[in-house]
Amino acid sequence: MAFPYLEIEKTIGYTFRDKALLKEAFTHSTYANARGGKDNERLEYLGDAVLQLVVTEWQYKDDEKATEGELTRERQKLVCGDALDEAVESLNLQRYLLVGGGRANVGKKTVSSIFEAVTAAIYLDGGYEEAKKFILRYAVFKKEQPSKNPKGELQEWLQGRDKPRPVYTCQKEGKDNAPVFYCEVTADGKIAHGTGSSKKQAEQAAAENLLQILSAPQTQKNKA
Repeated sequence: MAFPYLEIEKTIGYTFRDKALLKEAFTHSTYANARGGKDNERLEYLGDAVLQLVVTEWQYKDDEKATEGELTRERQKLVCGDALDEAVESLNLQRYLLVGGGRANVGKKTVSSIFEAVTAAIYLDGGYEEAKKFILRYAVFKKEQPSKNPKGELQEWLQGRDKPRPVYTCQKEGKDNAPVFYCEVTADGKIAHGTGSSKKQAEQAAAENLLQILSAPQTQKNKA
């Protein structure tokens, strides 16, 4: 089966001059060991450095009052494995990964590394500005409230009242390059819903809505 260059380029919004770089970005070491060619580990290394620079520049311009320590802590969140995994998932890029020996070899780190490898491939093919466009377009660079974690807050609220853990169910709809996730969460006999461009965002939205329902003052009925 031919490698889907055009399909991937359409998904990521960038057309490569050197198609070999694109394929290399999606070549896992197990595939390269079995069939020859370059794997994406060196691209991953370079992409991490490009990503760090783009994020640092974005932070520096976005928040003029933040201290060095605050910027460093925020950057760690923005470039962590979970954030990159979310970006890859939103584009469904993991389906293009060339793997040898079955998908059992694909762990979470492998998936999140795809974003770094693609970043490096774009950087080498089109330069820093093109790589920067890709990162800022698809990485989740939306400032979150420092302590805002609706899923965690919901869990704590339930635990504090000896209630069972919440149950989440999610569905994905829409095109692969623009998915929409719908999530339902149930806890303490109540149900709430949320949507987002990733499963994580939809779950957080649903958790926030349910927390508002559960923590709202109960209306007194038959009040004299």
